[in-house]
Amino acid sequence: MNTSWTPIKAAITLALCGAFAIVPVCAAGQDAAAGAAKPVAKPVGAIVLPGDDFYAYANGEWMARTEIPADRGSWGAMYVLAEDTNARIVKLIEEAAASKSASAEARKVADFYTAWMNEAAIESAGLSPLKPRLDRIAAIKDRAGLARVLGEFLRADVDPLNATNFNTPNLFGVWFNQGLTEPSRNLPYLLQGGIGLPDRAYYLDNSPKMAELRSKYQQYIAAMLALAGYDRAQERAAKIFALESELAESHASREESSDIQKANNPWTMKDFAARAPGMDWNAFMQGARLAGQDRFIAYHPGALRGAAEQVAATDLGTWKDYLAFHSLNQFAGTLPKAYSDLRFEFYGKGLTGSPQQSPRWKRALAATNGAMDEAVGKMYVARYFPAEDKARILKMVADIKTAFERRIDKLDWMAPSTRAQAKEKVRTMYVGVGYPDSWTSYEGLKVSPNDALGNVLRAQEFHYAQQLAKLKQKPKKTEWAMPPQLVNAVNLPLQNALNFPAAILQPPFYDPKASDAHNYGAIGSVIGHEISHSFDDMGAQFDAQGRLRDWWTKEDLAHFRKASQKLVEQYNAYKPFEDLALNGQLTLSENLSDLAGLAAAYDAFKASPKGKNSGPEADRAFFTGFAQSWRTKMREASLRRVVLTDGHSPGQYRTYTVRNLDAWYKAFDVQPGQKLYLVPEQRVRVW
Repeated sequence: MNTSWTPIKAAITLALCGAFAIVPVCAAGQDAAAGAAKPVAKPVGAIVLPGDDFYAYANGEWMARTEIPADRGSWGAMYVLAEDTNARIVKLIEEAAASKSASAEARKVADFYTAWMNEAAIESAGLSPLKPRLDRIAAIKDRAGLARVLGEFLRADVDPLNATNFNTPNLFGVWFNQGLTEPSRNLPYLLQGGIGLPDRAYYLDNSPKMAELRSKYQQYIAAMLALAGYDRAQERAAKIFALESELAESHASREESSDIQKANNPWTMKDFAARAPGMDWNAFMQGARLAGQDRFIAYHPGALRGAAEQVAATDLGTWKDYLAFHSLNQFAGTLPKAYSDLRFEFYGKGLTGSPQQSPRWKRALAATNGAMDEAVGKMYVARYFPAEDKARILKMVADIKTAFERRIDKLDWMAPSTRAQAKEKVRTMYVGVGYPDSWTSYEGLKVSPNDALGNVLRAQEFHYAQQLAKLKQKPKKTEWAMPPQLVNAVNLPLQNALNFPAAILQPPFYDPKASDAHNYGAIGSVIGHEISHSFDDMGAQFDAQGRLRDWWTKEDLAHFRKASQKLVEQYNAYKPFEDLALNGQLTLSENLSDLAGLAAAYDAFKASPKGKNSGPEADRAFFTGFAQSWRTKMREASLRRVVLTDGHSPGQYRTYTVRNLDAWYKAFDVQPGQKLYLVPEQRVRVW
């Protein structure tokens, strides 16, 4: 589900929109009222009317003076905030490393980071830390042994509903959460994986750009194998790529992955052999420590079937080469510099367009966050998240929830029975602000200051064991899906819950010194967005208990879908490139939540003490605060990848949701003939 309020997704860069001396805006073109968008260059200092391009109006100055850092594929408000937060965290870790009084947990964090920074030790170790894994692969003798190793490599590294994360380097990924129709128990969800390119489209799209990327990827596979000492690297790489291409054929598209009804496939253990023949599923489950589990959710049944077919059809030698390459690829960042540099050459330069690799400390911190996220978060909130900020945000959340309920009451198309259940969902929603009620324990995780890759492997195993344990526990409504130091926010549909990590509760999203109008437009729209995810095209399918069920009347659902389709069509018409348009269906959940969230935040502001009697100036501050929170620049390769694979529209087009709100027209005197103008009957109104 597209519930993660992922930053990011962005406007086009200088390289796409013109020379350095202009404001690089991909503005709406002559037919913008119908939705099409063309790159438009605006001279610095030129007046851009809000009704012609609200994104350029709010962000033109920032776009003119800002360059994407060389180690990034994109840059924007959320990236700047994340960068500042990371700099603070590194200082905390360095303090813990130097302190004799640091807690045992803080010491583990410091030791993990220190080991990752010790390049000399990593160079000296070479491939030896990975040798047990590579030896395990080399020892595979038959199909049962292959299935067992595939199971052993399974990790809880995907999250389809909370974070829209479908990416795993292993053949499958697993997610542990309450059942779609069984909120009283946790189940394992099995998802597709096993491909090295970002999405099936990269294997199946016949465009020249995709063909070029496929060629570079195959070259990268060969180079990685050769570096590790494998002979006939080109031949092996060709077979590995052919296997991945077969796997990609059976993968679901991102649009299909977002359809929760297609994912609702309860399987028993017997179903695997019957519905996905070719794999020794008993051996796989033993390797994955899931033997004896009586119930699963086959989130991607077609991919499970397709992978099982390839386990039977593809020769063992190719499978072993495939597993060896993916092991090298997955852990390249913690191997000697030659491996890390090789990986960046393809994934950094090739896929994101970043000309330069991030400094070592940034990569070390990312690895530390990945291994012990809540331990790092505990250190962060103790120093940087004051109690008064939490109290003020909780008050804002309550106000926006009330505003959303009032909007529900005003819906003349909604039946009383549907309205009652919708309001119950809002009222019973758990809202976590800043940090979780209880922290994850890292007792039992062994961390060495001299064994970077060993630490990574042990942390993965530790996390998987913790997630496995959930199968014997009751679901927890208050469990967090994001650490406090992440600049993000999320709606958790199965828990009917929201998380607002501490790190996003900073300027420009929340500024205690800014006006209420600005804060309601910035962080208020984020809060409204996450509340609204409970009523987007997927969230609306879950009831107040997080159970997937039909709680709408037939007529209400038909109206909702008709209104939503108008938003699909509006976003389908935006074209960042001549050969690539946005996918309104893929981005529907996020676009619905942007629209409903902004409207609810505006209502809450106008009902607040400082908003009740405010005039156009405050309204302009509200909408400008919203638009400025989405300022982003992105390199062409990164933007193309986002448009193809991300459930979020690029930031520029998220800003354009204002054209559906009557209040925006009044605040900025937007008139017919201006490029973003929509006649009232064309403005999308859902909630």
